[in-house]
Amino acid sequence: MAVKIRLQRHGKKNQPFYHIVIADARAARDGKFIEKLGTYNPLTSPATVDVDCDRACYWLKNGAQPTDTVRSLFRYKGILYKRHLQIGVEKGAFTEEVAQKRFDEWFENKSKKIESEKSKKEVSEKEARKQLLKAEADVNAKRAEAIAKKKAQAEADAAKPAEEEQPQTEAEAPATEE
Repeated sequence: MAVKIRLQRHGKKNQPFYHIVIADARAARDGKFIEKLGTYNPLTSPATVDVDCDRACYWLKNGAQPTDTVRSLFRYKGILYKRHLQIGVEKGAFTEEVAQKRFDEWFENKSKKIESEKSKKEVSEKEARKQLLKAEADVNAKRAEAIAKKKAQAEADAAKPAEEEQPQTEAEAPATEE
């Protein structure tokens, strides 16, 4: 029996939410499964992945094949690196304590990188909001200026006909008498 580690879709239309499960490769996508390892929510930023690391390593050790998406999620969470370190311990390359220390260092660096990207994203969003507000203020100022010009033009146009209606002087009067 070929065992796969794959995603099982849940959630509403256009709002996906996935369970990470161990299932027979012949079973339907949302059908029967052996064990649920965790969840994956792609709608959050960054995506939320909750996985039982020990059980995932157990199933990888026993030959379960992750799908491409699950493999990338495991890589993101460090499960594949942890499994790699476990293989080194089994072969006697280093001890369990050294493997745990290496994993903790990797996880700390990964956490810092994720936090820095979150903060960069927040800063860029704030900058974008500031620029949008500034552009909006500029547009509003231009509109107000244009409205003021139109009002001044209308007042000037209203004043011109009143000046033209004044009686003409004798010098300006046409010579109709002969």
